Amino acid sequence: MSGGIGIMLGEFAPPPRAQEFTELIKARLKEAQSKGGTRESVTIDVNGQALYVEVITLPLSGLYYNPGTHRIRAQRSHKPELEKALEKDPWSAESQGYLQFLLQAEPANPDRRDVDFDKLKDSLKEFGQNDPGLVTHHGVLVNGNTRAAALRESGAQTMRVGVLPESFTWADINAVELALQLRKDHRRDYSYINRLLAMEEQASLGRTPDAIAKDFRIRPATYHQERWILGTIRELIERSRSGGGVALRLVDFEDDQEKLKELHRSYEKLAAVDRDQAEVLKEMRLAAILLGFSKTDVRHIDEEFLKKDYLGRELPEELKKTSGAGEPEAVSVPGLGVTVPGAAKAVAAARALNDQVLRAKASARKPENDPLGSQDGTAQALFDQAKGAFDKAIDSAGRDARVRKRKQLAPARLADACADIDQCLVDLVQARASRTLDEEAFDEAVLKLRESLRKLAQQAGRGLAHPGDGVSWLIDAAVVEVS
Repeated sequence: MSGGIGIMLGEFAPPPRAQEFTELIKARLKEAQSKGGTRESVTIDVNGQALYVEVITLPLSGLYYNPGTHRIRAQRSHKPELEKALEKDPWSAESQGYLQFLLQAEPANPDRRDVDFDKLKDSLKEFGQNDPGLVTHHGVLVNGNTRAAALRESGAQTMRVGVLPESFTWADINAVELALQLRKDHRRDYSYINRLLAMEEQASLGRTPDAIAKDFRIRPATYHQERWILGTIRELIERSRSGGGVALRLVDFEDDQEKLKELHRSYEKLAAVDRDQAEVLKEMRLAAILLGFSKTDVRHIDEEFLKKDYLGRELPEELKKTSGAGEPEAVSVPGLGVTVPGAAKAVAAARALNDQVLRAKASARKPENDPLGSQDGTAQALFDQAKGAFDKAIDSAGRDARVRKRKQLAPARLADACADIDQCLVDLVQARASRTLDEEAFDEAVLKLRESLRKLAQQAGRGLAHPGDGVSWLIDAAVVEVS
C-alpha cells in the first residue's frame, strides 16, 4: 500500500555490498578501540534505556539514505512513479537520488528547494559537522540523512557516525529514529504530515493513545484530534481518485494544519447537536481548504453560512447539477434484510460538490487528463468556477458577519462593564474590611461613571419612539440626575 503502514514498517533487504561495508565498520571500530584514550560516543534511547554507541568516520560514498525515514514519508508521494520505484528497490541509484531530492526540498512543496537546507549546508561547510549521525551495520543512515545530503552537496568525502548494534531490527531502527526526533533539543521538527504518520505508526504497534501522547508531548485529546485529521486526509485522497488514477497526495495537506484543527473543533461541537449539519459543515470547509482559502476565510463557513445558503446563491448551474440532484438512496444492511435511509440530502449534495473539487484539484496537476467530463472540458476550469463561487459566498458571509458584530458590539461592551462593576463591588467590600479603601479616588471614579451614564442615556434615547425597559430606566435616571 503506497504511503501506508505496510511500507512504513516494512523490513528492507540489505543494500548492495552490505557485508563488505559491515567488515569496514568492524575494522574502523577495532581501530578506534586499539588507539586507547577517550573515544567519542553518542547516546540513544532504546525502550527507555540509554545505550552508548561508538562514533567512527565513514566514507559518504558507502552510506545509504534510509528509505523508511520519518523525515520525508509524506513527501515520497510527490512523484508516484518514483515512489513505486523506491518501494521496489530502495537502494537503486534512482531511488537514492529521489531521497536526496526530497531531503533538500520544501516539505509543503517539494518542487522548491528548502532554504533551511541551504542554511544547514552553509553551516556544515563553515563549521564542520558538530553532531554525529547514526548508521546501521550495513551503512544505512538512521539519523543524519539531511546532513549527509548537505555534506555530499558540499563536496565532503566522509561523515562521523555512531554505529548501532548489529542485532538491531528495522523495528528497533524506526523506534530509535523516532526517539531522537522527539528529544526536546532536536533542531528540526518533522513536517506536520510526517508527525501524523509517526503517530499512526506507533498506534499500529499496539501502543496506547496515552503513551503515544506522552511521547509526542501532547494531550490525549490532541492525539485523537490528530488521528481524526489523518483519517480525514486519507479519505479525501481516496475520494479524489479519478478514472485516470490521478489522486491528491499527503504532501498536498502540509500547509493546512491550523485549518484542519479548527475544522475538527467546529465539527465536534456541531455534531453534538446536529450530526447531519456537522457533516455538511465539514464538507464545505474541506472544499474551501482544498481551494486554497485562508484560515480567516474558512472560519466564515459556519452555521450561519449554511443556514443562509450563501454558497447556493453563487454556484454555477454546472456545479449545482453535479452536487444536488436526486434524493439519497436507501442503504441495505447486510444480513438483516432491512434498509435504512442514506445520507441526508444536504449531506449528499455537499459530498458530491466536494468530490468535484477533490477530483478537479487532483486532475489539474496533470492538465492532459480530463476524466471529469465537465462542460468546459478542463478540470482547471471547474476548479476555478468552484473557487469563484466560494470566494463570493465567503465575501458575502464575511460582510454580514461584520454587520452582526457591529450590532452586538455596544451590548457586549455594556455587559463587560456590568461584570467590572460586579467585581468592583467585591473589591469595595474587601477594601473596607481591611481599611485600605482610597475614598477620594473611589468618589472621583463614581463621578466619572455618572458622566458616562449621562452620555450613554443621551445616545440611547435618540430615535426610539418606544424604548425598552432598560433604556427607559437609563433615560429616567439621567433626567433625575440633571434635575
